[in-house]
Amino acid sequence: MNKTITKEKVFNHSIDQIWNAITNAEEISAWFLKADFKAEVGYKYVFNSSEKNCSAIIGEVLEANPYTLTYTWIVKDTPAITKVTWKLENLGNATKLYLEHSGIENYVGDTAIAMFESFNGGWDNCINGLSTYLKEEVNAR
Repeated sequence: MNKTITKEKVFNHSIDQIWNAITNAEEISAWFLKADFKAEVGYKYVFNSSEKNCSAIIGEVLEANPYTLTYTWIVKDTPAITKVTWKLENLGNATKLYLEHSGIENYVGDTAIAMFESFNGGWDNCINGLSTYLKEEVNAR
């Protein structure tokens, strides 16, 4: 079983636009999940879905240096702690986003396989949502 999900995408947006989109609670809430979030080490955040039967995501920010963000990722009422890291690389007129979700093996047995599949598809949707959001934001200006 794979233990780590990795995603990469190049955006035709500045590194600061991407950084703000993944660290600002208002922006996160616009393209991902309703967020109580601050990119400050030690901040205990909450992401809430508006969908029925979806558990909140809780965790703590572990690293928030310019263009690297790491936090624990805990599906509320489950025992497993996983970790999400976002890294941004300035490519001049574009930005490369690298996402890693590790520790999924902390779920037990078949649950780990199911969570890997769920998170993997979820992160694809997340990055697509970010891409759509950024296109709309640029066009709104």
